Amino acid sequence: MLSIGEFSKICELSTKTLRYYDEIGLIHPDEINPENGYRYYSIRQLKKMLFINRLKSYHFSLEEIKATLELEDDESEEKLCSALHRKRREIQEQRDALEYTLEQMNHDIFKLGQGISVMSYLDNIEVQLVETKPLNILYIRQMMSSHDYGLGYGQYFSRLYEKIATEKLTLLGAPMTIYHSSEYNPAGNDTEFVIPIEESVAGTRDLPGGLCAKSVLKGAYPDLTSVYAKLREWVEDEGYELVNPPYEVYVTDPHQATVPEDIVTEVYFPVKKK
Repeated sequence: MLSIGEFSKICELSTKTLRYYDEIGLIHPDEINPENGYRYYSIRQLKKMLFINRLKSYHFSLEEIKATLELEDDESEEKLCSALHRKRREIQEQRDALEYTLEQMNHDIFKLGQGISVMSYLDNIEVQLVETKPLNILYIRQMMSSHDYGLGYGQYFSRLYEKIATEKLTLLGAPMTIYHSSEYNPAGNDTEFVIPIEESVAGTRDLPGGLCAKSVLKGAYPDLTSVYAKLREWVEDEGYELVNPPYEVYVTDPHQATVPEDIVTEVYFPVKKK
């Protein structure tokens, strides 16, 4: 048996952390002396603690680690493999986002060295006034938190495409997202996932056409906030007002793009003259 201090030293965790892990049911001491309350861990628990630390290094939350430890033997390897694949995808997405941020920083540093404003890129965002046609859309409307969007987009669009394939419906355009919330809320935003189709079936509705301020982004999705800012400024300067929620049209599949600049997204603001 190892004292909590010895166990702490080997695993490079503070005794305070080990006590917390005991409180939340992650790993309990094998023995607690009833007379003095001293905690002891068995040698075999080192392997469990090393496994916990390994999952922590993979950015698993303590809740995720606990759920993994509680799996039955006959399903643990399969579930662990699935969880590792999911976590690897999340980390790759974070890495890609950091690489894109570094590229932007390098670009801004270069511009500043040339005496060019960091925000000068806003002047290159073009806005045009267009007339859109009404569409028949197949939709799923959900409240989405800021953490849901990455997986949510794939999940809900997949369900729509599955319905189109199963019912042999006629696809008429690229996937779209309509944002109904009047303000941003990290806890949840009213989001509608949409695909235009020809047939009117259960789960479809009309999306009216009309006058729209339109801009096109060729780049990563985080840059859409700049497009929205430019569109909002243009609408105000040109004497228009919003009449319906803004929406995005995903002209290209991001999974088919080799670089962010290959991703094309159209943004529409339905407007009318004040």
